[in-house]
Amino acid sequence: MIGRQALRADLMLLGAAAMWGTGFIAQSSAMDHIGPYLFNSLRYLIAGVLLLPVGHLVLRRLGERWDRRVLRDGVLLGGVLGAASALQQVGMVTTTASRAGFITGLYVLMVPGVAWWFGHRPTRGNVIGVALAFGGMVLFASDLSGRPAVGDLLVLASAAAWALHVVLIGLMAPRRDPTALVGVQFAVAAGVSLVMFGLFEIGGSGAGSWHTGVKPAFTAILYAGLFSTVAAYMLQFTAQRSAPASHATILMSTEALFAAAAGWLLLSERLGTAEWIGGGLMLSGALVSQLMKPATAPAISGTGADPTPPP
Repeated sequence: MIGRQALRADLMLLGAAAMWGTGFIAQSSAMDHIGPYLFNSLRYLIAGVLLLPVGHLVLRRLGERWDRRVLRDGVLLGGVLGAASALQQVGMVTTTASRAGFITGLYVLMVPGVAWWFGHRPTRGNVIGVALAFGGMVLFASDLSGRPAVGDLLVLASAAAWALHVVLIGLMAPRRDPTALVGVQFAVAAGVSLVMFGLFEIGGSGAGSWHTGVKPAFTAILYAGLFSTVAAYMLQFTAQRSAPASHATILMSTEALFAAAAGWLLLSERLGTAEWIGGGLMLSGALVSQLMKPATAPAISGTGADPTPPP
């Protein structure tokens, strides 16, 4: 029987996955006008500007203050988040979207290993759930033909960074209210993205120049900043205060399912039999991971262990 706390965490993680999945529509729309680094810079900047003041008020209400741990953890998480986003975007230049999506999804397999390295051994349910989720992702991946490219290696590096990000959240989120920590993370990620923007996009050509492309992309940027960044990551951080990282990752892998469903509902994109079966496997993996627990296992700890967090 799933406890109330575990069910609440699961619903939060599914909500985050839904926001990330539907956010692909906003990102796709924005890419018609601006480059990916500027898009990431602005979405993280919006998120940081909104959350840093709120984080300050929360710390005051709790009788706490900005200390070295908050800043250190936020800088580390923001650096990993910014690096993962940058590696993924650069890698996608020389690989296909299907291959990039599949390779990125390998973080589902990496998280239990990274968490184990930090001393949090996955349960049998975690392992079976990861296998089911991975099988579902294979069915979602579509055409994976073609020779490996440099972009594949960069996207693989980004998958490793996403896995590390998920595990780090599992370790850091339970220490205190996550609002200030998430705000620092977004500010740092915005800085990393701005550096990438300055190096690779200023002066470049594309669907539109950066200074004229922001206005038509503003609605998509705002949606991404408010929902698939602020709301989704706050749900992830809050849920991972009580949900194991490996289990959390399985639930977050349903992002691909929500993206496909959004395309089906909003863009009239069709889902084939393989996609429907893949979605069922992902949800089955999440259910198995939650229900199959050792008989002697204590309630889900607040340390993020049992073990994980993607970013």
